[in-house]
Amino acid sequence: MANQDSSAPAGSGNEKPRDKPTVLLLVRHGNTATTGKILPGRSPGLNLSEEGIKQAESVAERLEKTKTIAAIYASPLERAQQTAAPLSSRLGMEIETSDLILECDFGDWTGKELKELYKLPEWNQVQRSPSNFRFPNGESFVDMGARTSRFAEMVQLKHPGETVVAFSHADPIKILLCSALGMHLDMFQRLTIATCSVSVISYAPLVTQVLVSNWQTEFSTKAP
Repeated sequence: MANQDSSAPAGSGNEKPRDKPTVLLLVRHGNTATTGKILPGRSPGLNLSEEGIKQAESVAERLEKTKTIAAIYASPLERAQQTAAPLSSRLGMEIETSDLILECDFGDWTGKELKELYKLPEWNQVQRSPSNFRFPNGESFVDMGARTSRFAEMVQLKHPGETVVAFSHADPIKILLCSALGMHLDMFQRLTIATCSVSVISYAPLVTQVLVSNWQTEFSTKAP
């Protein structure tokens, strides 16, 4: 049982930071011109589409109501930075850039059309046993999981008992949720993360909980 001040009634607001959970809000970047068509990976220069800009403004409006946000993090890629910008402006808070929540390095698959990648025999392995796959001249899912775990650990150490927002990409978010749920890496493709959706993980001293997954203002029955 976590140590608590016995003189403070539950919910009194006098809990020590180490007794309160660190809450991580994960936001996927907004739509781009290539979303659902190309595997852009870490290619530079990919900006939000008009729809993506509207999505970023909408999610900022929703998150602004979370009055206790202590920090805003974002992947260094333009689409993540641009999605984080409206919230940063509303809160008057700087964006802290982190390579730990960068998109997966897809290596030789970077920039390829998804309809062509679907035809490759390796695509079946990506979907069914990602823990055994490394993108040609790129990153493995295991390596991506290790660095995103370092991000989660850093957030807990730097922001004990606080709420943090991180703007990232579908696969890093899915892998963080998979880890929080105690799921094997090979099951992470069962999770869906839509553009500008919000997922929430609570890291408490004794238990990690997924509070929200893939929260959107409008829901679709189609995978993104």
